Amino acid sequence: MAAFYSFKAAITLAISLVLVTSSSAQLSTDFYSKSCPNLFNTVKSAVHSAIQKEARMGASLLRLFFHDCFVNGCDGSILLDDTSSMRGEKGAVPNRNSARGFDVVDDIKSAVEKACPAVVSCADILAVAARDSVSILGGPSWKVKLGRRDANTASLSAANNGIPPPTSNLNALISRFNALGLSTKDLVALSGSHTIGQARCTSFRARIYNESNLDTSFARTRQGNCPRASGAGDNNLAPLDLQTPTNFDNNYFKHLVNRRGLLHSDQQLFNGGSTDSTVKAYSENPGSFASDFAAAMVRMGDISPLTGSNGEIRKNCRRKN
Repeated sequence: MAAFYSFKAAITLAISLVLVTSSSAQLSTDFYSKSCPNLFNTVKSAVHSAIQKEARMGASLLRLFFHDCFVNGCDGSILLDDTSSMRGEKGAVPNRNSARGFDVVDDIKSAVEKACPAVVSCADILAVAARDSVSILGGPSWKVKLGRRDANTASLSAANNGIPPPTSNLNALISRFNALGLSTKDLVALSGSHTIGQARCTSFRARIYNESNLDTSFARTRQGNCPRASGAGDNNLAPLDLQTPTNFDNNYFKHLVNRRGLLHSDQQLFNGGSTDSTVKAYSENPGSFASDFAAAMVRMGDISPLTGSNGEIRKNCRRKN
């Protein structure tokens, strides 16, 4: 019986990967070359302006793309506001009080609409904004595959279940990434996005007070801004990378090697398990991390896109047409 279910699971995964591959095959790096030739300049200008106002915004835009792709594919569903008939993803546990940058996406969309009305999807805008955020903050660049269309609906339950929480152990992380067609190497590389951005006290309180696989001085530093008692300072922020929180570099991996990962899920990548060697390699070779991260971002962008006649091109990213 167990063998049957293992076989059935393997077949299901194989079919899902075929569907992802067949859909992503319709994406291309020159999708808007004729219909919106100024797309890249328009998006990058708006992202650059937003990051100049607040350096943290780069991490927030990158996170929006992650959280979009991990819930029913890269379809812009995270951007939809709740309606009387739909509870969207913004109120899900992984996003509530933490997902941000929606106003910036609105600004980018407005600028793109002026350049080429009703042509570029919100899902594609997220993909380009994520790439530009990384590049502007000193990280790698890559050619973004485009041609996604926007979902007409969003799912609160899918967001609650699809995005790995900061309490995840290594096996859970590997399993979730593998289910989306991403390898364990992709998991480690993409986790390197935590070289920028901040986390709320609620996401790391248990780690800094209860776990032993962390540097004691680091724990004391973080405890200074995150009280032990639940409800006290819940929204207080700490940088995921203590050293260079607004520079996209490989310091995140150096911190893991030194047991200074802020989140439980971060430190799981270097805790005596199968991913230790990859973390160590990235901590010593920033070029290797940069190239693997860029390649993994392209693969993540291939997760179940809506293409062809599926979905729509939203005029306003917050609501369906």
